[in-house]
Amino acid sequence: MHVVATAGHVDHGKSTLVRALTGMEPDRLEEERRRGLTIELGFAWTDLPGGEPVAFVDVPGHERFVATMLAGVGPVPAAMVVVAADQGWQRQSQEHLAVLDALGVRHGLLAVTRRDLTDAATAARVRDDALERIAATSLGEVAAVEVSGATGQGLDGLRAALADLAAALPEPDRTADVRLWIDRVFTVQGRGTVVTGTLGAGTLRVGDRLAAGGETVRVRGLQSLKRQYDEVGAVARVAVNLHGGTGARRRGDALLTPGRWLPTELVDVRLHGDPARDLPRRLVLHVGSAAVPVHVRALGERDGEPPRAQGSAVCPVHT
Repeated sequence: MHVVATAGHVDHGKSTLVRALTGMEPDRLEEERRRGLTIELGFAWTDLPGGEPVAFVDVPGHERFVATMLAGVGPVPAAMVVVAADQGWQRQSQEHLAVLDALGVRHGLLAVTRRDLTDAATAARVRDDALERIAATSLGEVAAVEVSGATGQGLDGLRAALADLAAALPEPDRTADVRLWIDRVFTVQGRGTVVTGTLGAGTLRVGDRLAAGGETVRVRGLQSLKRQYDEVGAVARVAVNLHGGTGARRRGDALLTPGRWLPTELVDVRLHGDPARDLPRRLVLHVGSAAVPVHVRALGERDGEPPRAQGSAVCPVHT
């Protein structure tokens, strides 16, 4: 399986495009469907032209839900950047691209959507502008497809581009230690707690014992794309039915191979952009699907120095 996250400005047609590609509704909440606004992470899947399955993590594009977007793209190896042909590059287009760059995402493509709402020359200008911006990031040069989720124009070309993208993705290490970042938690009557996430490396098996929040839990059941499995290897969208443990699981927790990951409350980071001394003292660290409030101190800063101003900021980190 391959997993691709969407990225792009609000109302540029990300969910419409996923719906057209898969025939599935990525907006799970009634409020989302009523307002035409993605609020939560959505999940849908289809088969590529070569027969391999691809799953989409559809993220919100509104500026109020950037943290949710980060939870969706954090563990995902590839992204489909979406820009509307009739609106061009916008604020959240740039913010989402900056997130992908900060996370070090190196595989993706560009979908120029709503092609039916403008002329060819305008669409070409939007495409070329977006490609230039994307090329300056970790994604580098990517393929571009002009498409309309409403009319179906360009969908076959986009499916072919997705197949090419999937073929270029590196082979995952299915023998690696498991670190599954949880992005959704729910309860199934008679089965108990189920968590979902994108398995980027390693293999999960029914009966496995995993560490979760200082406790040990057992894998009671596994699903991927609504099918039951005894074993699921990376890369995959996976639902894990858990047994054991008294703590409530939540987004941002991780299921870990026991004894193979060391927890820490202190981490050194190398910053790009603003100097460390110009940043607020309190930031939010985004890693995997987690958002963790952190206290920032520049290396060499002495205790007792006057505190810097506090504020809200996002510091995406890929580990």
